[in-house]
Order: sequence, then structure tokens, then C-alpha cells
Amino acid sequence: MEPLFSIPISRRDFMKLAGLTMAGAALGGAVPEAEGAAAPTPKADFSQTELPVLLDVDVCVVGGGSAGTAAAVVAGRRGAKTVLVERNIALGGLSTQGCVYPCMPTFAYGSDTPYITDLNKRMEGQGIAPLLGVETPTFYGGGAGQYSPDYLSYTYDEMCAEAEVEILYNASLVGAIVEEGKIRSCIVQTVAGLGLINAKVFIDATGDALLSRFAGVPVEKGAEKTGRNQPMSLRFEMSGIDVQRAHRFFKEEFKDTWSLEQPSYFFEFAKWKKTEDFFKSGVKSGELTEDDILYIQAFAIIGKPGTMSMNCPELPPLRFSSTDALSLSRSVSFGMRMQRRLADFFVKHIKGFEKAQISRMASQVGVRESWRVKGKYYMTADDYFKARHFPGAVCRTAYPIDIHDVALDLQKKLKKGDYYEIPYDALVVNELSNLMVAGRCASGSFAAQASFRIQPTCMSMGEAAGIAAAWAIDHGIEVNALRWEDIPREQRSYVSEG
Repeated sequence: MEPLFSIPISRRDFMKLAGLTMAGAALGGAVPEAEGAAAPTPKADFSQTELPVLLDVDVCVVGGGSAGTAAAVVAGRRGAKTVLVERNIALGGLSTQGCVYPCMPTFAYGSDTPYITDLNKRMEGQGIAPLLGVETPTFYGGGAGQYSPDYLSYTYDEMCAEAEVEILYNASLVGAIVEEGKIRSCIVQTVAGLGLINAKVFIDATGDALLSRFAGVPVEKGAEKTGRNQPMSLRFEMSGIDVQRAHRFFKEEFKDTWSLEQPSYFFEFAKWKKTEDFFKSGVKSGELTEDDILYIQAFAIIGKPGTMSMNCPELPPLRFSSTDALSLSRSVSFGMRMQRRLADFFVKHIKGFEKAQISRMASQVGVRESWRVKGKYYMTADDYFKARHFPGAVCRTAYPIDIHDVALDLQKKLKKGDYYEIPYDALVVNELSNLMVAGRCASGSFAAQASFRIQPTCMSMGEAAGIAAAWAIDHGIEVNALRWEDIPREQRSYVSEG
């Protein structure tokens, strides 16, 4: 059996790009005046437009990523007639379309909610075990999983089918109709043209808070002081790799020991002098650019022998923005050229890569952060640093405040065993009584989002949203008036220990 390992990192000092002022603003406990607050999203008034009704449901979830799929599946399981709107033709979002592999750990014990446990069992049933239960001093807690992207998309589709969730693939959200403090309908673009989806409860799992913005909910984007978003990635896979030989190359040439004997998801952000010099030699020879070596990392993929997932390139943060349409589009072409240079360098200089080639490119840009709603509760870095717990918490995590745009040594990791919780009120807003938000666009500051954005935490937020939506409909309660702790303990996905 070929070893599962990760290629160590080459990371340039981001302080040259970001400056200390951003670090102070991002990690400080106080929330400054939001100079990076988002301007209103351009939108059309569809309230007087006659459009065909595609679906009339209890729950409409927009966005089929980690959070949205969980929300739809759980709402369906709880008896709610549910539709899941997805712009691509596969569920999973960044984990499948963005080649974001593997899941990061929460660094919090007891964080795996029932949906995650079920997903892991299903993946094991496919013969693609997620390698759970393995622990090191730098990799522990819940949420960690290695999900082969192709099997994950299939499993998500299967879970939706079992829960009788209608998946509307190839459908892009283009608007919302709001009446008397509620979203009455969302408007989607399909192959047949524009159409309406009517629902009692809407769940925004777009990642970009797009439904919330169309509905007029206040949002923020980027760092509070600069407005700059976290850098994006455009990942890819390479196949035809002799993994055994590549393993020996890194072990013998660079004397690297911390990751190579471990499963592929074991890694940490660090500077390794020999690997850094190795990639810098590509800059000196003209094969690579300084931007190319900003961040280099790769993982072997379970279920895909001879294939590795390239957790790179990272797009230059001062050149591209996840919240500017032209910039986001141009980042794709730039990223593809970066991919090609990196792949060519690997083939030429890494033993074991001689016959390798790019076998898959991400069909979705890896956006870490864009817009965030301002909900009933606004999470901040203080919630993390003070390890706050809430009676109405929907999940827990201790994942670090992981901001790629500042020096990582300014981050503080919680003590092992400590964790903070995400309250239900961070998933609902004051302005609309039937809207929930789950995933990386939930309510919180730039720094808080840098912790709660990881896949397992997004799954747990989505799971809670699905439970709350179905419960609220069954009991005639508005979702933004519902108290999570009022749902019977045995029907909640997570119960705070206080």
C-alpha cells in the first residue's frame, strides 16, 4: 500500500504584504467601526414580475456545499418538504468542486454532530475510510476527515434522495421577493429561464450571503479596517505519481519526518528551510514566480492511487478579491497559469513525479471569505479567545483564527481541551423572520469567520439550521424567534455542556 503523505509547505512572509495594522485589527477583541462594510448588492425588483413557480416547499436551501447539503438533508429527514438549489451539477461545494481536501480538524473533542458521524459511516461503507481516530499532538479533536471528492458528491446526492430532498442542479440565484418581513420567494435562473421558488423558510448557504444580500440583510466583507478579503486558491490534482518514490524523495532529501509517516491530512503551517530553498531555486531559474511559491502543499487522496491533491496555488491577496466580479474572474486565468508552472516544476524536479500530469482542475475558486451577515448575535475574536459557551449553542470548535493574510505567529491557539461554541442566534437575522444563514457567511467578524469557516463546523451549522427550520414550521414559530434550547434535547444535534 502506498503511503499517504503531504508535501511540506513553502510560505513567504505575509507581513511584507499585509502589515502589522491588519493583524491588530483582525485579532483584537474590540470590533472597530466596519470600514469594510459592504455596499448594497445591485438587484432587480421582481415583485411585480410574473414568473412561473417551479416549486412550492417548506424549506428552500440555496447552496449545496458542506453547510447547505447538511441543512437540506436534515430538514428533509425531519419531514419538511425541501429543495436544495445548486448552481453546479455536483454537491459538496469547495470540498468537491474546489478540490479542498481534506477537512481540517476542529481541535475540539466532542465536536462531531450526528450528521458528521453518519457521513463518516457512509464513506467507510464506500470503502473510502476517512481515517478517523488517529491523533498527534498537533492534530486532534473532531471533524477531521478525508473524503474522496467523487465519492463525496455521490454520497451527498444519495443522502438527499433518501431524505426526499429535491435537488435543483444548474440553477443560479438571481433575486428574492420580500414581503412583510419575510422572503416570499427566491428567483433562480435555469435552463428554462427564470422561475420562482416559494418557501416557508429559506436557508442561505451560498457562502457569499447572496440570498441575504438580495433580501436586504446588512452584511460585511473583508477585514474591518482594510476591507480586504482573505486570499483565494485555485487547486488541482495530479495523477501518474509514484507516491512511494516521492515519499522517499522528501524523506531522504529534506529529512522531513513530521508528516511523511502519517495520514495525508497531518500537517501544520511551518517554514522548512530545505523545502523553502528548493522552491526558491525555481524562482531563481525562472521556472516559478514569487507568487507561485507563496504557499505550496499537497496531499495523497484516499481512493485515488497515484493521485495527489495540490493545496495550491494561493492567489496573490493584493492582486485579487473574492468580492469583485472582474477580479474574481481574472483570478481564474492567473491561477491556471500558476498551476501549469507548478506542475511542470514538480514533474521536472520531484522524484516520483516524472510521469505525472494535471488530471483535474478545480471548477470553483477556493474562496475562504467574502461577505458575512450581521445577525442577531455577532461573533468576534473574543468569543474564541475567551472560549465562550452559550445555552443555545449549535456546535463547538477550537480551530485557530486562520488568517492567511497576516503572520501566523500572531495567532493564538486555545489550550487543548478548551473550545468555543457557536450560538443559534448567529444563524438568524433581525430583519427577516424566515431566513437562516449557515456556513462561512454566518454572522461574525473577519477574525471570527477565520475560525468557523472550516468544513466540519459548516456541516454542523447546516445541520442545526435544518433541524430548526423543520421544528419552527411544525410548531408555528418564526426561525428568528426560536430558541435552540427550547427544542427537546433528544431532537437537537448539539447540546451545550455550559
